Amino acid sequence: MKVYHNPSCSKSRQCVEALQLHGNPFEVYPYLKQPLTKMELQELLSKLKLLPSELVRKNELVFKEASKASVLTEDEILHLMLEHPKLIERPIVEANGKAMVIRPIERLADFLNDYNSTK
Repeated sequence: MKVYHNPSCSKSRQCVEALQLHGNPFEVYPYLKQPLTKMELQELLSKLKLLPSELVRKNELVFKEASKASVLTEDEILHLMLEHPKLIERPIVEANGKAMVIRPIERLADFLNDYNSTK
């Protein structure tokens, strides 16, 4: 199991703490320090079953500035997230070929139930 984690985000910290309490082994992926490649981000989007526009943090200034002039395409949003990883919604938990944005934190229970049933 892997959690895409931003330590400065309270929701992300809450997710890591909940995973630690649950006892399943997991790795923390610090995606701000180790940005995802285009292929990795595309694979993650596929596992999430989301488009880039559904994963981007629209309230971030970088996104607002970029989208002022025109409506961005999905590919432009993808590239913007690659250039500015803080635009990627978090936290994300991934395991067994599936992934989920854990917002609100209560979604973690659903993910873990699914994860534990497929072990």
